[in-house]
Amino acid sequence: MKKVFYLLCTLTICFMLTGCGEKNIEGSLTEIMDKLYDGIKEEELPMMVDNIELNDENFEYYAFVKDVKYKEAIASESMTGATAHSVVLIRLEDAKDAKDVVADIEKNADPRKWICVEAENKYVLSKGDLVVLIMTNDLAPKIKENFENLK
Repeated sequence: MKKVFYLLCTLTICFMLTGCGEKNIEGSLTEIMDKLYDGIKEEELPMMVDNIELNDENFEYYAFVKDVKYKEAIASESMTGATAHSVVLIRLEDAKDAKDVVADIEKNADPRKWICVEAENKYVLSKGDLVVLIMTNDLAPKIKENFENLK
């Protein structure tokens, strides 16, 4: 009887600990990107902001790293070159890689990539299997807050 009781206690603890991990965010990257802009009025956004699907050819330009094992990625940027605004969302193949990917992007991301202008703010964060790079000006704190509040 004691063995059964100890076994049940052990299993219960294992299930409780398993539930404490950070969960992956559901939805497409486009839907998640829309959530990052929640509470920001259209007139506050830079001109002509659009999502760009990232692939092996353009990933390094937007994410500032290569050799990342990712499922999918998009960048939200202004289509006018003189506007410092970039939000990059990356869904990793394995959430365990998030810490290393964040560190690599933080080290390499250049807020002056536009040459003529510079983003005042740069944030690199992760949540589950998602990594976000935010480089922009006044909108950055709100976008960061929206990312941190994703469920």
